Amino acid sequence: MKTFNLKRKLILFIVGLTGVSCSSTNPYARVDGAVSVGDYRRAETLLEENKTYIYNSRNDRILYELDKGVLAHYAGEYDASIELLQNGEQDITDAYTQSIMKLTASAIVNDNSKNYDGEDYEDVYINAFNALNYYHKGDMEGAVVEIRRMNEKLAYLETKYSDLEARMNTIDRRVQSQGLFSSKFANSALGRYLGVLFYRSNGDVDDARIDRDWLIAAYDNAPDVYTFPVPGSLEEELDIPTGKARLNILAFTGLSPVKQENVTWIPMVVTADSIKLALPELAYRPSQINRIEIAVKGGNTFRLEQLEDIEAVARETFENKIALITRKTMIRTTIKGVASVATREVGKALSDSDNSSVALVGSIMNLVGSIGKVAGDASEQADLRMSRYFPGKVYVGGATLDPGVYSLTVSYYGPGGVLIESREYADVNVKAGALNLVETACLK
Repeated sequence: MKTFNLKRKLILFIVGLTGVSCSSTNPYARVDGAVSVGDYRRAETLLEENKTYIYNSRNDRILYELDKGVLAHYAGEYDASIELLQNGEQDITDAYTQSIMKLTASAIVNDNSKNYDGEDYEDVYINAFNALNYYHKGDMEGAVVEIRRMNEKLAYLETKYSDLEARMNTIDRRVQSQGLFSSKFANSALGRYLGVLFYRSNGDVDDARIDRDWLIAAYDNAPDVYTFPVPGSLEEELDIPTGKARLNILAFTGLSPVKQENVTWIPMVVTADSIKLALPELAYRPSQINRIEIAVKGGNTFRLEQLEDIEAVARETFENKIALITRKTMIRTTIKGVASVATREVGKALSDSDNSSVALVGSIMNLVGSIGKVAGDASEQADLRMSRYFPGKVYVGGATLDPGVYSLTVSYYGPGGVLIESREYADVNVKAGALNLVETACLK
C-alpha cells in the first residue's frame, strides 16, 4: 500500500511540474481580424486589451514591442512606434549579449523558458520602419540614421554567429562545424531604396547613386532572396527634369511568416526508445495580392513593382538560427532521454532483487524513469514565438509630375484580376526638390 501511494504521489508531482496546455485557441485572432480590414488602431487596442493573454510578461517583452510598434506605424502613430521599436531594438541587443554569455545553460533549458530575443530579419526591419516613422515626422536626419544602422546590421550578419559557432563547438565536441552559420543576405533592397530617396531629397546625389548601386548588387548577390527583377523605375529616381517633381509610392502587402512545430522521433542506439526532437519551422501566410496599380487624377496610371520579399528574407536569415537551435535541442533532448532511460533500466534491474528494500528502490526508480521520459517528451516543445505584423512583400513605383496637388487611387488586385481593395488619397502635395512619398498597406 505504501509503495502504491508513493507511486501515485510521484505521478501527480511530475505531471504537475510538466503539465502542458493543449489549447489550440489563437490568442491573436481578434487582432488579426482588425489588421485584415486595415483597422490598425483597433488592432492596437485589442492587442493591449489581450496583452496578458497573448504574451508572457517575463519573457515576451520584445515580441510585444515589435507587434505593437509595427501596428502603431500602420496607424500613423509615429512617435509611439519609434519608442516601441527603439526599445525593442535595444532589448534585442541585450538579449543577444546574454545569449552568448549563457549559451551553455540555454543548451539544456527549453527555449520557451528564456527571453524571446528576436529574429534577425525583425532586428533589421525595425530600422526600416523607424526610418519611415522619422520621414513622416519630417525628420530626414533621423531617417538617414536609421538606414545607416540597418546597413550596419546587415553587414554584421555575415559574421554574427561565428562566436556562437565556436562556443557550440566547445559544448558539443562531436560536431566541429566551420562556417555553418554564415548569411548570404547582407544587403536589403528596401534599405537601399529608402537611402536613394532620402539622400536625393537632401541633395546628396553621390550618396544616392551609391545606394542605387548597392541596391542592384543586392539582387545579384542574393538570387535566392531576389527572384524578381530590379524595379525598372529605379533609374528614374535620379533623373528628374528641372522644374518637375517626383511622386513615390511605397506599398506593403501580406504578412511575414509565423512558426509551426516540426516533430521528429530519433531512435536511441541501446534501447527501443526514441528521442523527441521538436523544432520550429516557418509557415508562410500567402497574400491575396499580386498586382497594385496607381491612378493619379489627371491621366497618370502606373503599376508598382516588387522591391523586397520579406518572406524570403525571413527564410534566409532563419536558416542561420535554426542550425544553432537544432544543435542545442539535440544536446538537451539527448541528455534528458539518456538520463530517464538509464534511471528506468537501473530500476528494472534493482526491482528483481530478493531484498525487498532494494526492490522497492528499484521499483521507484523504474517509475521515475518511465514518467520522466514521458514528461521529458511532453515538455519538449519548439519555441514558436515570432512577431506577426511585419509585411510579407514591398512594392514601389513613381511618376514624374508637374508640381501641384493631386488625388490618387491605389488599387490592389488578386488572381484573375479581382479587385481586392481600393484606397483614395486626396490632396497629395507634390513638390519639386522634395521627397513626396506616399506609403500604403494592404496586409491581406
